[in-house]
Amino acid sequence: MPASTQPSAPGRFPALFVAHGAPMLTDDAGWVAELGAWARALPRPRAILMISAHWEARPITLGATETVPLVYDFSGFPERFYQVKYLAPGAPLLARRVRELLGARGVAVESSSRGLDHGAYVPLACMYPAADVPVLQLSLPGLASGALLELGRALAPLRDEGVLIVGSGFITHNMSFAFRKGTPAWAREFDAWTAEALAAHDLDSLSDFLARGPGARLALPTVEHFAPLLVAAGAAATDEVSFPITGWWMDGAFTRRSAQLG
Repeated sequence: MPASTQPSAPGRFPALFVAHGAPMLTDDAGWVAELGAWARALPRPRAILMISAHWEARPITLGATETVPLVYDFSGFPERFYQVKYLAPGAPLLARRVRELLGARGVAVESSSRGLDHGAYVPLACMYPAADVPVLQLSLPGLASGALLELGRALAPLRDEGVLIVGSGFITHNMSFAFRKGTPAWAREFDAWTAEALAAHDLDSLSDFLARGPGARLALPTVEHFAPLLVAAGAAATDEVSFPITGWWMDGAFTRRSAQLG
């Protein structure tokens, strides 16, 4: 059954962390199939809240509250990647609910006409190719671990309201090692450490990942790709953790590990 025809289901939705690849992820038939199978195994959400590594704005800002053009936030790719469309419905009701939840904690929220960036639409095009589930994108309010976990906790009630919270980034992201042969030891070690910390619900370690994670400085020379994982972990509390997708990409520099929290 295609993901877009799955019935909605009551009960708590998981929070997800998705390794989002790059625009050319859609050329990887195996990875596309894994993402599609994952979505089909989930109940159909009423809406999706995306938190991408590629949008940081303070105060917290909501984008794509209505259907607007995508943000092609990359350069040097073949022209066909700039012709991709993903015309998901906007999610104004979800935007209102996010404002309520964050406003109750004294958190200011702004709106913008910004469309979905590639960290949002690339995995969604693989998981929900019919683009018939309303999508709202939420900016990262910065990169401080504690604030990201708190944001996830604030958004957690959405999981009981038919909303799929999706953080999109990478657990290892070092472009200097892209396309080198083999997987470096530091990448394997940091990937395994992160998986263990998630499974153990060790949010203290995850929030201090640069100091505690083996090889963290090489795995993440910049930390924006890890940030959405912290939002998802904050929303998940102590729910069961599984890893529907694992393995390596770009000859081994980037882990494809994605997590289902709940």
